[in-house]
Amino acid sequence: MKPLKDLTKVELLALKEMLNREYIEAKAKSLQLDMSRGKPGISQLNLSLPLLDVLTSEDDMASSDGMDIRNYGVLDGIPEAKQLMAEMMDTTPDHVVVFGNASLTIMYDTVSRAMLKGLLGETPWCKLDNVKFLCPVPGYDRHFAITEHLGIEMVNIPLLSDGPDMDIVEKYVNEDPAVKGIWCVPKYSNPTGISYSDEVVKRMANLRPAAKDFRIFWDNAYCIHHLYEDQQDVILDIISECEKAGNPDMVFEFASTSKVSFSGAGVAAIATSKANIEDLKKTMTVQTIGYDKINQLRHVKFFENREGLNAHMMKLAALMRPKFEAVLEVLEEELSGLEIGSWIKPRGGYFISFNALDGCAKEIVAKCKEAGVVMTDAGATYPYGKDPVDSNIRIAPSFPTPEEMREAAELFALCVKIVSVDKILKTV
Repeated sequence: MKPLKDLTKVELLALKEMLNREYIEAKAKSLQLDMSRGKPGISQLNLSLPLLDVLTSEDDMASSDGMDIRNYGVLDGIPEAKQLMAEMMDTTPDHVVVFGNASLTIMYDTVSRAMLKGLLGETPWCKLDNVKFLCPVPGYDRHFAITEHLGIEMVNIPLLSDGPDMDIVEKYVNEDPAVKGIWCVPKYSNPTGISYSDEVVKRMANLRPAAKDFRIFWDNAYCIHHLYEDQQDVILDIISECEKAGNPDMVFEFASTSKVSFSGAGVAAIATSKANIEDLKKTMTVQTIGYDKINQLRHVKFFENREGLNAHMMKLAALMRPKFEAVLEVLEEELSGLEIGSWIKPRGGYFISFNALDGCAKEIVAKCKEAGVVMTDAGATYPYGKDPVDSNIRIAPSFPTPEEMREAAELFALCVKIVSVDKILKTV
């Protein structure tokens, strides 16, 4: 079919009538599908069940340095867990602190610490008149929820095909001392699936902030989440790039096994400079006497090393890939050439980002929900839940089966067409 904008009013009205009939039939199926979050499916979680068997009551409950992992102590993680997480993040163990099960908790604590206590002796952010964070958009709603919750002003930064618009980032960071941080998902970004280019990473590492306590919050959540064995994005190590640039303290990198092993019982870590580690430990000693070292050792025994992680991720990719491909095939079949939406085919990560015609996203999501397919709220990929052009929609293919994903994608495409026709009819 030719672009919808090129149809006559008579043709558009006839198409609308046909699409509405299809929508009534779709509603009659009483679908109950949830694509609202990047939640692993049961088959993915089942791959990690043997992790529960790698430690038994007969095993030596000691870390490589002889520490009894059943007891208190070891604030920054057992040595072998630091090694595993360092390999996962392409850094070295001396940069790593291993925490509990969720990187989101570490991110929240890190921002909170800066608010309450300050970073490396700088003024606590809560005592400043204005604190700003740069937010590449579309982006991760839970990042934005942290900064909104803590009363930090968020500034939208366009996310381009190779990363944030660095001309704008450099202007804000290098000229405005109120800018204290930037949220980044550098690899298979949530939700667009793009990865930062070498140039972007280098420019990020070479920022010259007006604020001494400016930090890059580098959420490397999908660092090993490839969909294809022979098509994998590679990004530069931000830790070493910041060191080369003379900015070793400027970055906090986060990662976890939440979508690698068990989402509720994984291992999370931060990678940063020695000075930052010593600074954050001052708060950690008040918060905890140590995290779950048994779970840390369990993960080490199950994955062993980076090769073990990669092998496991290829098994997960075999389960995830058909779900992504089902969605992408439907989008191509149903919407290609109509000029009413655009999308990117990601090589990894957990999401597909769809851009509808301006002013249509909320209505599309609402129509999907009415017919039994729940999606992430339109606007969630922007700070304060406000997409300025009401266009972006995040599709999360991970939880349903491939067959369910195709069914959901067909309904989604139908809703896109219905809402788009209505919009175009208003202009003819």
